[in-house]
Amino acid sequence: MLRGLAADARPTGAGSARSDPVAAATIGIVSEAVPAAPGPEDAKIITLAGSARARVAAAEGAAVRDETGRTYAAAAVALPSLQLSALHLAVAMAASSGAAALEAAALVSDGAAPEPGDIAAVRELGPDAVIFHAAPDGTVLAVLRP
Repeated sequence: MLRGLAADARPTGAGSARSDPVAAATIGIVSEAVPAAPGPEDAKIITLAGSARARVAAAEGAAVRDETGRTYAAAAVALPSLQLSALHLAVAMAASSGAAALEAAALVSDGAAPEPGDIAAVRELGPDAVIFHAAPDGTVLAVLRP
């Protein structure tokens, strides 16, 4: 079952998201106070992100859905010569496959919040995309809307 965690929509100072669990869910311009349960297509990308993470025991997994409904799932890469976050890789996979826009993205991790660079990568290809941040058990921690 997917459930939400309270989030505060006020901007936070540098570093505060790591120490305050409520501030940790505050990301971008708008974060829902009590996220509504994701619809079936959104639940699918959350599941895909969790599966990508679990398959290779990565720190994080991500999935994105493009404007045609195609999905791309990825896990974080941590090689000596190459480090990519799961969201960066999922966005890159969509872009390299010809996606013109993203509708939604999901990140599954133990982290307090998606990194600003991950959010920026999603927004570059999907300025109107909804971003779900979920815990490894599928609990939705935050829903970021543009």
